[in-house]
Amino acid sequence: MREDHLEALSLLHDPVRRSLYETVAGSGGDVGRAEAAEATGVSRTLAGHHLDKLVEAGLLESGFRQPERRGPGSGRPAKVYRRASGERSVSLPPRDYAVLASVLAGVVDALGAEEKAEQVARAAGARLARDHRGEPVEAVLAGRGYEPYTDRAGEDAPAGGEGRLRLRNCPFHALSQEHPLLVCSMNLALCQGLLEGLGDRPERAALDPRPGECCVSLALPSDTKTNED
Repeated sequence: MREDHLEALSLLHDPVRRSLYETVAGSGGDVGRAEAAEATGVSRTLAGHHLDKLVEAGLLESGFRQPERRGPGSGRPAKVYRRASGERSVSLPPRDYAVLASVLAGVVDALGAEEKAEQVARAAGARLARDHRGEPVEAVLAGRGYEPYTDRAGEDAPAGGEGRLRLRNCPFHALSQEHPLLVCSMNLALCQGLLEGLGDRPERAALDPRPGECCVSLALPSDTKTNED
């Protein structure tokens, strides 16, 4: 276990910092100090202090957003925050499952056993569904770290009133950087097995990669209410 990981995650014990982190991480983009302060009910100065502490710890990244109006009197660029791209994990005692996962993925590639791996992943999704019978797929995916959110307004939303249930986070991000085709195909199979096990249509899940998000998204039925409804 890396000491800096433990120190970074310990910052989230403070409820204000945890709330600010969740606000920024859940936005899917850049969040200014004023926006974060309003969302969490603290002052802009206090929000800025805690946000900068989260940046120092590597949990958030910061940058600057140019004002919409340019020229004299337009003001200075506003400081904004976004979730850091790196990963933090803690296990006691230390464990390193990532190395073994990478080795196993290499074995699958070497044996040309991609189809078999997809079958196993689909079966794993079905087993997961048995443990969550009666729960909506959004709740199950959220519990596995996918961070689902509804997207009806996107330009790529299909005709007929449907949108997409998108997954802001890929739980297998590090491994997918080494073996993208294998990991993404297994991820899709797992989601399809989950849907099927929950009594839903497995074809709702499809490969639909977006920068910085999971490679899988799910068709959202037109009668499904969004969080804003």
